[in-house]
Parts: sequence; C-alpha cells; structure tokens
Amino acid sequence: MTKDNIHSDPYKLAGVDIDAGNDLIHKIKADVQSTANSSVLGGIGGFAGMYKLPTGLKNPILVACTDGVGTKVSLAQEYNKLDNIGQDLVAMCVNDLITCGASPMFFLDYFASSKLNINDTAVVIKSIASACKASDCALLGGETAEMPDHYIGNNFDLAGFSVGCVEESKVINGSSIEDGDVIIGVESSGPHSNGYSLIRKILNESTLMDNKKSELAKDLLAPTILYTSLTKKILDDFNIKGMAHITGGGITENIPRIVPDVLQVEIYKDEWDFPKIFNWIKDAGNINMTDMYKIFNCGIGYVFIVSKDESDQLRHAIGNEGFNSYLIGGISKKTNKEDLIYI
Repeated sequence: MTKDNIHSDPYKLAGVDIDAGNDLIHKIKADVQSTANSSVLGGIGGFAGMYKLPTGLKNPILVACTDGVGTKVSLAQEYNKLDNIGQDLVAMCVNDLITCGASPMFFLDYFASSKLNINDTAVVIKSIASACKASDCALLGGETAEMPDHYIGNNFDLAGFSVGCVEESKVINGSSIEDGDVIIGVESSGPHSNGYSLIRKILNESTLMDNKKSELAKDLLAPTILYTSLTKKILDDFNIKGMAHITGGGITENIPRIVPDVLQVEIYKDEWDFPKIFNWIKDAGNINMTDMYKIFNCGIGYVFIVSKDESDQLRHAIGNEGFNSYLIGGISKKTNKEDLIYI
C-alpha cells in the first residue's frame, strides 16, 4: 500500500462512495418532504417510515403493489432523458393499486447503480416525488445502492412499492360484472412502461437516421399516465364493477383478469384510435396484430367496466377530466374456451 492511499476510504476504493450518498440525501430532501401529509410521522433519514392509517374507515383493507420500469430506463439513459422515468415508476405501481378501489397512501423507491451519479439520481427522485404528489401519495422512504461490478457502466435499475387503503365494503374485485356490461377504455400516452426490450431492439436495428430515431425516442419516452385522480373522481359518482391497468400482457391478458370465469371479454378492435407510435412499432418490427394486442396497450392504458346504462355518462365524466375514452368492448356469456375475443 502506498503512502497516498494509507488514509483513503477503503469502501471508496472498492467503488462505493458513502459521501456521495449523503450528498444525495441533502439534494433530494426538499422534494421528498414536499410529498408528506399529516399522516406521515417523522422525516427523511430514519431507519423506517411511519404512516398513520386514514380515519373514518370501519374495516380498512391495506393494498400493496410493487413494480419497476424495465428497460425503458436504458432508453432514457441512451437519449439522456431521465426527467420522467420516476413518474413511470410511480404510475406502474399506483395504477395497479387503484384497480381494486384503493387510494394510495405512501410509496417507497429502490435505486441501484454501479456508481452513484448524484445529479442523475436527483432528477429521477424529483420525478418520483412529483408523481407521488400528483397521486396524493407520500414518498415515505427509499434505498439507494451502489453495486460496482454488478451493474455495468452507468446503468441503473429502479423498483417501486406502493401501499394504499380501501374500505372493505368498497373493494372492487370484478365479482359483480355480468353479461351485457360494457368496457370503457381510457387513452394511454404510448407504450407506458412495457415492451421496451422489443422496442429498443426494433429502434436499434432500424435504418432511420439518428435525428429521426431521437424524435421517435422522445415519443417512446412519454411518461406513463397517472390514473389516480381520474379514478378517484369516477368512483365517487359511478357504480364501477371492475377496472384494469393495461400493462405487460397487453389488452389480451389484463382485462380477463378481473372478469368472472363464466364470462368472456369482447373487444371491438376498430372502436378506438390506434396511435401512430404503435403503427411504427408494428410495421418496423413486422409484428402481427395478435402479438401487438398481447404485448402492448395499443393506445388503451386503463379500463372501466360498467353497466351499459352508465356508459355515456361515464365517458362524459372522463372527458371532463381531460382524457379521451372509447367504448372498446363488452361482456358476454362464455361460448368457448377463450377468455377474450376480438371482433
């Protein structure tokens, strides 16, 4: 050992910078604290976050979800656009949580990298905090890990964990869905956070000029929509029988998850606008429509199932909140082994 490194931080020599982690905490502290509400006990820096359960519920049910952003992170890094990736993370969790009628209470994040880049990490966490505020959800805590030699280069990964609460009598589980009900689809902003291993492959193999690829990447990196505030308002005024967040598995696999086994889902495939970005994915990747519906949301990010009598009023209410919606299907008695058919 040379004289110069006798007093060096041994952990830093191994590739982990504790001081950088402390600097990050100071940099993100205001963003994290801005998400706190009266239910949050304590502040950033403790060993655990504490949160008081909502009052006024007779039989509160806790609801929990976890998810990540997948390789959309890699695309965001490649095109140096990290400012929305935190919203993707929050949305992938809270959009799942609200499908059973729950309201998000708090969120936890996990950020792991080969070497901590304080500025980039702060940008991501600022986005997480902003999305939490938009979802009326406290960013209660998180973990930032440096793992040299495990992650390579400047790449990193994200995971999120959300917890919410719902009155037991108001749980939405699809059990009341019946023959004749209809499916209202709410627009997505693009692929959201699914299918990006395939998308990146198609983009990388494309013969398009770099400037055109950059334009496409901008569209592909549009943040996942947060459906929390919309759903909260809709549940106050409508008898929603079932909801689905269209993520991995696309339209084909996600909607049947909430429908009783004796029923089937009919999707009217020509009843909504098929966004240009999905046409590009389909044509550039030479993907058939069966696979498109199974991999991607194809322009529909969230689904409500209601009685036919409420469909027009529901669509009007969704429009008043600034979203496009479509009557994309219906529920019928199962006539074959298929859970979902396209007509």
